[in-house]
Amino acid sequence: MNRRNFLISAAAAGTAQSRAASDRIRVAVIGMGGRGGDLMHEAVKLPGVEVAAISDPDESRMAQGAADLAGKTGRQPKQEADFRRILEDKTIDAVMIATCNHWHAVAAIWACRAGKHVYVEKPVSHNIREGQILVEAARKYDRIVQGGTQRRSQGYIRKAVELIHQGLIGDIYLSHWKMIGPRESIGFKEPETPPAGFNWDLWLGPAPEQPFHRNLVHYNWHWFWDFGNGEMGNNGIHIVDIARWAMNKELPVRVSSAGGRFGYKDQAQTPNTQTATWIFADGSHMVGEVRNLYTREDTGWQFFGTKGYMEMDIRGGYKVWLGRNKQPEPDMGKLEEINHYANFFDAIRARDRKLLRAEINETHLSTAFCHLANIAYRLGRELKFDPVALQFPGDSEANGLLTREYRKPYTI
Repeated sequence: MNRRNFLISAAAAGTAQSRAASDRIRVAVIGMGGRGGDLMHEAVKLPGVEVAAISDPDESRMAQGAADLAGKTGRQPKQEADFRRILEDKTIDAVMIATCNHWHAVAAIWACRAGKHVYVEKPVSHNIREGQILVEAARKYDRIVQGGTQRRSQGYIRKAVELIHQGLIGDIYLSHWKMIGPRESIGFKEPETPPAGFNWDLWLGPAPEQPFHRNLVHYNWHWFWDFGNGEMGNNGIHIVDIARWAMNKELPVRVSSAGGRFGYKDQAQTPNTQTATWIFADGSHMVGEVRNLYTREDTGWQFFGTKGYMEMDIRGGYKVWLGRNKQPEPDMGKLEEINHYANFFDAIRARDRKLLRAEINETHLSTAFCHLANIAYRLGRELKFDPVALQFPGDSEANGLLTREYRKPYTI
């Protein structure tokens, strides 16, 4: 073989090896609660994806996650209580973030800065400003960032939204959705010393310094403003995201919200019943309800258009009524199901964020609806909002809730 042919052959072999290496994605899962475990198990099912590392400030949960993974794959992942060590690892290509809400955007921004692609659970931010910064970081560092609003990948929802966008029921002037999820009282827990093997400072992260108590760890933090966003941000984000997508809207110009914590008295701060109205510049609007007390209703959507009406059911279907017809139209089918997690890794391989079903800007906008509703609820009044400036004009009290004070060194 002459020198020229040898060099061409060697280059081709190198390219093939490089392509094979690029097809294998090493991912770290940050947060080993229920969603973190789900993400880990979904990721290992995908060809060419290796869960190489996991992280959690609770070492016992992290050890259990490692044992579960080893039982499924035969390989022990790297374990790091402090996920910043994972971000320093150049062999990790992507992270999947399933921490508490107050860590979502901070961790995702840091990951983008460290050169990692990011899958971040919903809501993708704890406040509007950090969600905006997350989108900016994804663009600045040219990272693939997917939000955890996986209903955008479901076949029947995709078909229903496609029909709305094609004008089947005309111009949408109102959407109404309900998120029904019964929950019991969380009672009261007294402060205590954090258990051994649990890094309380790291768990608190950017949130204000405060005592440890068992109503924060490991789930009920959702119902405290320092860490969660109430049911509106917990599960309401899934439902508002589909409504906003179907209406083809970005942000509203006015918002109001009412509700309370009814039926029991406990330590929680967020409402267990909340209704919000978001009004757009053209007068069309969205009404959303979250309810944690028992009702016979189920979660779903209603869309009212100038030519007809559509209902979507969380259990997997939709019906359309056109004009004055009292009977629904024949079944119009559904699109294929898309694996939301595989979609993330496919976009990484293609280096194309346009392939993502829930690209971070879309999920940021939907998450902002939840934040706007919560700000209006907490202040107890209707608010005017500038969707371009991302500010409440002339309202310093409301603007103060667009961001937070970040506890050092957990800052953005």
